[in-house]
Amino acid sequence: MEEAYLDLARKILAEGHQKNDRTQTGTYSIFGYQMRFDLSKGFPLLTTKKVPFGLIKSELLWFLKGDSNIRYLLQHNNHIWDEWAFKHYVESTDYHGPDMTDFGHRQLTDTTFAAAYQEQKKLFCEQILNDDAFAAKYGELGNVYGKQWRAWKTRSGETIDQIKDVIAAIKTTPDSRRLIVTAWNPEDVPTAALPPCHTLFQFYVADGKLSCQLYQRSGDVFLGVPFNIASYALLTALIAKEVGLEVGEFVHTLGDAHIYSNHVKQIEEQLTRTPRPAPTLELNPAKHSIFDYDVTDIKLANYDPYPAIKAPVAV
Repeated sequence: MEEAYLDLARKILAEGHQKNDRTQTGTYSIFGYQMRFDLSKGFPLLTTKKVPFGLIKSELLWFLKGDSNIRYLLQHNNHIWDEWAFKHYVESTDYHGPDMTDFGHRQLTDTTFAAAYQEQKKLFCEQILNDDAFAAKYGELGNVYGKQWRAWKTRSGETIDQIKDVIAAIKTTPDSRRLIVTAWNPEDVPTAALPPCHTLFQFYVADGKLSCQLYQRSGDVFLGVPFNIASYALLTALIAKEVGLEVGEFVHTLGDAHIYSNHVKQIEEQLTRTPRPAPTLELNPAKHSIFDYDVTDIKLANYDPYPAIKAPVAV
């Protein structure tokens, strides 16, 4: 199962186009690629490097709550969205600490700056957790996934709960070709902290199984894509359990699939490792609605990965 991901990494390294990007980091990129994961054969969390499943669980539950403030994530020791909120803060007139101009790149080469950056971000996170007004102003990321999934704003000022609607549709019209949730709203793109990378997903019911296909406009193959694979596999499993179906496939379709230039050595190291058996997902049998789960209700069995490989996030 994991070979599908490793094949993508090999293809980008061999055939990727060198491109500039918004972060000015530089990438090796291909356009249009699809991976398939049979979820009946195990949970597709990579074993060739340790991927922190706790972060995947808490992020997905954050989305399903319709939340767009990082405070919930910080309460669960999840820092994967910190960078975008912190960037907004250090660029504001309320920030009075050391100069953080171009902090996304300087922290990679300047150790003194990197230490100052981490200290300022730590103080920022502590203030998000302890100061309601500060959290409301600087913890908020705008209309990111949770808001679009659970409270899509209509032109008439009402909201649409796409997740509830798609679950109801799977139960009542499983053969529908409209079992779709979208996060891409052109009106919100200019103001979002990070316009949705995973833009649209669709469910498919056949032979008593629920499958899901994701279209992802942009995929950071080393850091982001392993999270996306596991997150949507988990979402599929949670919804399948609620609607009384077995899991089918997760189909991952990528637009711009890229490896950042400062991730090449890391992914080359990962490619030297032989995949191990996939773990097994365990869901609390007492929970039925996907909106009732807590992080303790979702577990993995037999996850035996190689050590983690660290790499910087491009912001």
